[in-house]
Amino acid sequence: MLIYNEYKFNQNKMKKFLKKASIMLCLTSILMGIFVFAPAGIASALNTPISEVPSAIVQQTGGEGDLKSLVLRIVNFFLLFLGFLCVLFIIYAGFLYVTSATDEGNVDTAKGIMKNALIGILIIMLSYSIVNTILSAPAAISSPTGAV
Repeated sequence: MLIYNEYKFNQNKMKKFLKKASIMLCLTSILMGIFVFAPAGIASALNTPISEVPSAIVQQTGGEGDLKSLVLRIVNFFLLFLGFLCVLFIIYAGFLYVTSATDEGNVDTAKGIMKNALIGILIIMLSYSIVNTILSAPAAISSPTGAV
């Protein structure tokens, strides 16, 4: 009977987690949709001709005219958002840890959440450095004899 109750508890816990994860996925999708499609929507709302769309994109992205800079800005925003989520998870884990009293299950859960959030922050920092290094590199590498 104990095994069944433990299974039922884990099943309920998983349902709550999946519900929270699906809500976060929906919110992230909505935010990314807003930030990705906003320049095109604003350009069409302003009745901007196709020939002037690049200048409209430059205006909407704060002076970033090329695709590489726009992608870099979007990826940096997304990584910043993920870092914010990791910080929220750390705060939640700290709250869970402090309020767990003598319940070892909550202490272990809080430690696991905190460990995973810190790993997430490390991955985000590594991703940020890799993406910014690659996308900030010059388009063509010059050699003494000319462009490669």
